[in-house]
Amino acid sequence: MLTYITRLPPLSEENEAEGPYAVVMAPTRELAQQIEDETVKFAHYLGIKVVSIVGGQSMEEQGFKIRQGCEVVIATSGRLLDCLERRYCVLNQCNYVVLDEADRMIDMGFELQVVGVLDAMPSSNMKPENEDEELDEKRIYRTTYMFSATMPPSVERLARKYLRNPVVVTIGTAGKTTDLITQHVFMVKEGEKLYKLQKLLDELGDKTAIVFINTKKQPDGVAKNLDKNGYRVTTLHGGKSQEQREISLEGFRTKRYNVLVATDVAGRGIDIPDVAHVINFDMPSNIEAYTHRIGRTGRAGKTGEATTFLTMHDTEVFYDLKQMLTQSNSPVPPELARNEASKFKPGSIPDRPPRRNDTVFVH
Repeated sequence: MLTYITRLPPLSEENEAEGPYAVVMAPTRELAQQIEDETVKFAHYLGIKVVSIVGGQSMEEQGFKIRQGCEVVIATSGRLLDCLERRYCVLNQCNYVVLDEADRMIDMGFELQVVGVLDAMPSSNMKPENEDEELDEKRIYRTTYMFSATMPPSVERLARKYLRNPVVVTIGTAGKTTDLITQHVFMVKEGEKLYKLQKLLDELGDKTAIVFINTKKQPDGVAKNLDKNGYRVTTLHGGKSQEQREISLEGFRTKRYNVLVATDVAGRGIDIPDVAHVINFDMPSNIEAYTHRIGRTGRAGKTGEATTFLTMHDTEVFYDLKQMLTQSNSPVPPELARNEASKFKPGSIPDRPPRRNDTVFVH
């Protein structure tokens, strides 16, 4: 992206009001800011200006920074669309788009916002739909990159609409976990979770762990309980202000806290070095979220551990979880292996002849 920008005319008074040359979109503020930090490390030496546009900060201020001229905008899709709709910024010369965690943006209900942003870019620079048509060498065509650890139909739909003859690059296996992560799954009762969590944290020593919880109401209660028992703990969830979220993340990164109790806000893309253990206090409702969560450990060639507490409320993911554990040669708890829900994908009907008392409907 930065190499591409260096080939374009430098921003000047004539063209800076036309908006940035490139846009990167991410599903959460934390991820957008992490991408900004990494981009600035390179952009600084190339004289390229980077502006981030995320919620929780002044939109007027962000709009002012863009209008002053910047080559790269890194944003959450909702805030960027708001800025476009209120005319704080335009994308008249943006021909380079990156969608990070594309599947997550769609899962979180941001598909319309992403589409709104893409539609605000010049459509004249899209490659022709006919792949055999000759390209004009003098024109700059739009370049779109989509990064995603899983490839659900919703992402493919977006790709079909906005990408022309795309190249698919797969690193590892899409939707699968790395072999560097040791996975453990325990069948527990809801009331046993806190006790079992504390036992796992007692073995941490000076290492760090992320504890995932499904709803944003719960993390503070769990963290308070852990704090009372002497654990160095902080929380990260959508109910906190942007400033509080940044303080929590920074405190965890610098190991002032060694336990982070979080919702899926921390489940995607966030890179915290050396997380030794990921604990699913609650099993997520789909296997993609499980894959992303446990991917917070075992990063950059290091090994990691993932432990999941499973209850009888999680039967809808039993089948997928059993498949994943089997494929990664991880132990499958007998209660999961035996359970009827783990034998058939939800919604599928097992093959068996009708019994005598079955009613058979024929259309």
